[in-house]
Amino acid sequence: MSATEGAAPAAGGTPDAAGPRDLTELELPALEAAVAGLGAPAFHARQIYRWVYRRGVTDFARMTDLPASLRTRLAAAFAVPTPTVVERARSRDGTVKFRLGLRDGRGVEAVFIPDTPARTFCVSTQVGCAMQCGFCLTGRMGLTRNLTAGEIAGQVRAMAHDLALADRPFNVVLMGMGEPLHNYEPTMRALRMLASESGLAVPPRRVTLSTVGVLPGLARLATEPVMPNLAVSLHAATEELRERLVPLGRKYPLAELLAACRRFPVGRRERITFEYVLLDGVNDAPADARRLARLLRGIRSKVNVIPLNEAPGIPYRRPPDHRVDAFGRTLAAAGVRVSVRKSRGRDIRAACGQLILEGARPSAGQRMAARLP
Repeated sequence: MSATEGAAPAAGGTPDAAGPRDLTELELPALEAAVAGLGAPAFHARQIYRWVYRRGVTDFARMTDLPASLRTRLAAAFAVPTPTVVERARSRDGTVKFRLGLRDGRGVEAVFIPDTPARTFCVSTQVGCAMQCGFCLTGRMGLTRNLTAGEIAGQVRAMAHDLALADRPFNVVLMGMGEPLHNYEPTMRALRMLASESGLAVPPRRVTLSTVGVLPGLARLATEPVMPNLAVSLHAATEELRERLVPLGRKYPLAELLAACRRFPVGRRERITFEYVLLDGVNDAPADARRLARLLRGIRSKVNVIPLNEAPGIPYRRPPDHRVDAFGRTLAAAGVRVSVRKSRGRDIRAACGQLILEGARPSAGQRMAARLP
């Protein structure tokens, strides 16, 4: 697939494919075929999925309901890599930010947010991000490489077992580092693996994918049998301002993005969430709210207003509370369903737009490879 179809080149390379096959990259049907290829009944694949996803066991020798001979063959043929918890920081509000190490020495950040009102894991889809949104620290990293499906699902596995939540319901939001539709195939495969009843059984209704509007990927997402909830990062109500805040808007204009949202299949009880980061004196006036309301007419939608989470290096400020309140009230008066997001984990830099790995900026060659889709 070309970059214009929603997949970026793996700018920093993917983990070395030599040696045992990576079991965490396999959806259940592929694992069933692989187990059958080892001369064992395919139903053992479901048992393996339960061990890896539900119980957090990656050592085949400990998978005691499998025949001993199969365990030996599996150990010779497969590896079960899992992102390692390198660092863990806990916010005063209970949010936990994880720095997770990958097999090639790279890392990503992911976040656990309790009581939102459910438990929520915020995971990354790329090491860094190529979108370069002006108010987001992750964009300052540039893109180092895409994550594999196993690495995306592996973040959920690692955090769920670290926090002893693998047997409890939780939500997953693809709102961490990276643009999910810029890494389309691995992202969707990860969601299918997480949805498997033999694994963590995370249904699509508990998953939200956030995108700045990679239109080819959005068109493909509209046809997926396993379709997450959709959140679109809008941030502006005029073409000129959005192009300044979100460089991708120069390629996929606001009008085209909203037209794609109107075509997107939305269930009777569902809505597309439009995320709008409020920047003091930039996009937070009542007139901006009224323009936004007009843009969203005819779309089953809700607006998530996100007052900027300030950080060093970001050239914008958070609006005062009275301007945030006025913006939300103006939207509501225009008939828009609106909520104002309460920032979580700001004291540990785990809030929206604050994830960044210091010292992880890609080389000039990698930045060239990480061009916008």
